[in-house]
Amino acid sequence: MTEFTIRPARADELAAIGALISRSFDHLDADAYLVPVPEDRERIMAEFFTLETEYAFSHGKVEVIDHPDGGYAAAAVWYDRVDPLPEFPGYMERLTAFAGEHLERFGALGELFEKNHPTDQHWHLQFLAVRPDLQGHGLGGKLMKNVHDILDAQGLPAYLEATNENNVRLYRRYGYTDMDPFAILLPDGTPFFRMWRPAS
Repeated sequence: MTEFTIRPARADELAAIGALISRSFDHLDADAYLVPVPEDRERIMAEFFTLETEYAFSHGKVEVIDHPDGGYAAAAVWYDRVDPLPEFPGYMERLTAFAGEHLERFGALGELFEKNHPTDQHWHLQFLAVRPDLQGHGLGGKLMKNVHDILDAQGLPAYLEATNENNVRLYRRYGYTDMDPFAILLPDGTPFFRMWRPAS
């Protein structure tokens, strides 16, 4: 059986990690809301996920599991929210450049998340992506546990926004509980589910 090992991402890998996240999330309703044009979706979303991953690389943690055939089997993108995050220079300019006609939708996503983000100190699991052909094999759990062990040692909680009921069930197995409000909605009604993992 293949041994999958977690390692920190390098700066020169962030675009490829963004592409992995885009491929892994391409089936999600939220992605379809953000980029309704199917032929543009994976490319634009890869730019978005890369942008967010670059920020987390500087203000959090980005970890990957390599695939033995090349590329990545899985990736986790975390923000350190123990202290307020600084401004991301050039964020809006880059978002505007690739989002194009869909910019208003990305703005709605950002407003929804900002309005509903917890104020307590925590780490934020922004993205947990597993290559589609490897989903269901425990790689996401392995990536989560790697950071959860560190957070538990430091007495820090974690937060995330789950994208569907299947993911909610997964995260509950790893200690996340439903928050109030639980479901938060994009303008078209697509939900995200707010979940909190208390400090151990």
